[in-house]
Amino acid sequence: MMGTNSISRISCLQCRNFSSSSDHFRNGWRLRSGDFAQLCPRCASIYEDGKFCDTFHSGHEGWRDCESCGRLVHCGCIVSFNTYMLLDSGGIICMGCSRINFAQARNRSLPLEIQQGLHGQSGIETQYRPHCTDSELQQISRNSESVVTPLFEKQLSKTDVDMKLSRLVLPKRCAEAFFPDINDPRGFPIRFHDVEGKEWEFNYRYWINAGSKMYILEGLKEFMVSKRWEAGDTVTFFRVDPEGIFVIGLRKGSVNQPPNENSELKGTLGS
Repeated sequence: MMGTNSISRISCLQCRNFSSSSDHFRNGWRLRSGDFAQLCPRCASIYEDGKFCDTFHSGHEGWRDCESCGRLVHCGCIVSFNTYMLLDSGGIICMGCSRINFAQARNRSLPLEIQQGLHGQSGIETQYRPHCTDSELQQISRNSESVVTPLFEKQLSKTDVDMKLSRLVLPKRCAEAFFPDINDPRGFPIRFHDVEGKEWEFNYRYWINAGSKMYILEGLKEFMVSKRWEAGDTVTFFRVDPEGIFVIGLRKGSVNQPPNENSELKGTLGS
């Protein structure tokens, strides 16, 4: 009997605190086995805030300065594996600086509206500007050479979570700045990855409303059920380069009211 109980108990990979329920733990970094490190709520919160190595590994060897901003990065640690890149000239650069440098280099060949989107989301309403943590970016960037760029986010309205419609209305400026050009109202399929790496295919299309284009993603029912979409949750879109992959993530909402449908429609139709 004791043997059975000991097997069913799970411990936090960092602090070794035990629990008999797997629901008590949250995913941390990806292990070499392909599984995620299981962390207790306290250790998981520290990891999600991007302070895991600063908190638990400050006395360890392997810390190096980012050549761009001077920030200390714990190199050679699996926890921070996706937080930096090696430079050809020697040294390292943190992913934050790498994303900035990559965007600046790429912008020279991009249309002006996309350039504005990448530089502080200029011209895009404040409520659609993405907010994400280093741990989210690390989870998406499975290749140390990939650069993850947050594009925009949207808080889900009651219409967005309607299973009968199974579609997501996109902010007009965001869709035009970050998604492929579209000329046929019937649209075309776009493949997305979720943050766990699973591939999904949605149809990207538009229709004309009050003389302006309204952009939507449709065919989302299976994805909505899988992720348990609820009004008030926030969906965030990313792009991974140089692969050119679109990623869609979901952040569960609080008890706050979902966005007002009328104000959302105004932002969606705005030019």
